[in-house]
Amino acid sequence: MAAAAEVATPALRYKKDGAIAWIIADNPARMNALTAAMWQALPDAVSRAVSDPEVRVIVLRGAGEKAFSAGADISEFENSRTGDAAKTYDALNDAAFNALIGCPKPTIAMIHGFCLGGGLGLALCCDMRIADDASQYAIPAAKLGIGYNARWVRPILAAVPAARAKELLFTGRRFRSADAEAMGLVSQLVLAADLEATVRALALEIAANAPLSVAAAKKVIDEISRHPEHPDMAALDAVVMACFESDDYAEGRRAFLEKRKPEFKGK
Repeated sequence: MAAAAEVATPALRYKKDGAIAWIIADNPARMNALTAAMWQALPDAVSRAVSDPEVRVIVLRGAGEKAFSAGADISEFENSRTGDAAKTYDALNDAAFNALIGCPKPTIAMIHGFCLGGGLGLALCCDMRIADDASQYAIPAAKLGIGYNARWVRPILAAVPAARAKELLFTGRRFRSADAEAMGLVSQLVLAADLEATVRALALEIAANAPLSVAAAKKVIDEISRHPEHPDMAALDAVVMACFESDDYAEGRRAFLEKRKPEFKGK
């Protein structure tokens, strides 16, 4: 009798490749659905990348090419998302989303195939979303009787107008790639065969720039976007001034005069 095929344990994997940290949802048997353990592991993975001075860009992706993530693993809901346990589960989700929203380094969601529910929520917490032209998107909370946490609506509204956010949540409908790009869910669409190379090239382009300048730009954009009427201008002025006072600024000037590529250290 042939041996039974080995079933891999769902996990959130971390892979460092030069200046890029890859955070990979690895549960292909369930379209990279996120188990409670995977949700719990995400903040630590983000923290690991943030604390590593060699990492300049963080990329989220799903294992394989069929799905970024189909969202939370519904098979766990009967035990983990009912009664008092639902609050604990929501806290795991919230911590994962906040880890990405508050991440000071650039984040990119590399989206192959299905990007649904909590998977789309995570992608929306990233700075950019690069996707293949066969990808599909939905937040089917209303089809499951789930109340969508108000805290998780903010990343949706940062990407799409309120009427589109309502369409997503009211209908639970699945949107194809062209519609997702038109409504603002996706930053860029490419052929599936070109997706990883495109994301890698973008990440390396960002990584070649001065880290303090990139971090300052991210902080300025996020602060003004989230608090348009009362942004903390003193804090924003400070991060911009830190760039002018940095060794990297001196390196950038020297490199320009010497007609060479600068070697930025993030200091």
